[in-house]
Amino acid sequence: MSIKSDKWISRMSKDHQMIEPFSENQVRLDENGNKLISYGVSSYGYDVRCSNEFKVFTNIHSAVVDPKSFDEKSFVDIESDICVIPPNSFALARTVEYFKIPRNVLTVCLGKSTYARCGLIANVTPIEPEFEGNVVLEISNTTSYPVNVYSNEGICQFLFFKSDSVCKTSYKDRKGKYMNQTGITYSKL
Repeated sequence: MSIKSDKWISRMSKDHQMIEPFSENQVRLDENGNKLISYGVSSYGYDVRCSNEFKVFTNIHSAVVDPKSFDEKSFVDIESDICVIPPNSFALARTVEYFKIPRNVLTVCLGKSTYARCGLIANVTPIEPEFEGNVVLEISNTTSYPVNVYSNEGICQFLFFKSDSVCKTSYKDRKGKYMNQTGITYSKL
């Protein structure tokens, strides 16, 4: 198994629509020349963007977050260019990018250092072979201060690992419960 380079990521995105929309270079400035938290292809990964849709955890109903019985009242929906993640709290978001992962590839996500240095942790479970859809991100604020998250800017980096053999059963074969998701999907059983 080996990590894949920028050349492979670019080719797979152009020829097989692995990442859409796809940015061939790391974008660091907006159209007005303002600095952005970078996104796009890097040497051995792809920095994804956070959409402007967020579900921010709030405990105003004294709810328990339960993966077997998810209570949507635990979250407040926010659509904005900037989302404030409260202290010691978390939010769900989704990638701008839509993915079509090849059958012989496993994708792993790591947070960007720009946010990590502010106390934010971006988490995504491994993206399995033949997953297709937007990826839901869990963004945790580990600090005792509110932290801004900027939509349409980089939030985390995806690394692509190509196996030396094709898996017997892919996510698509198993009819994975998050297959083809386009919005922020809560925990499902």
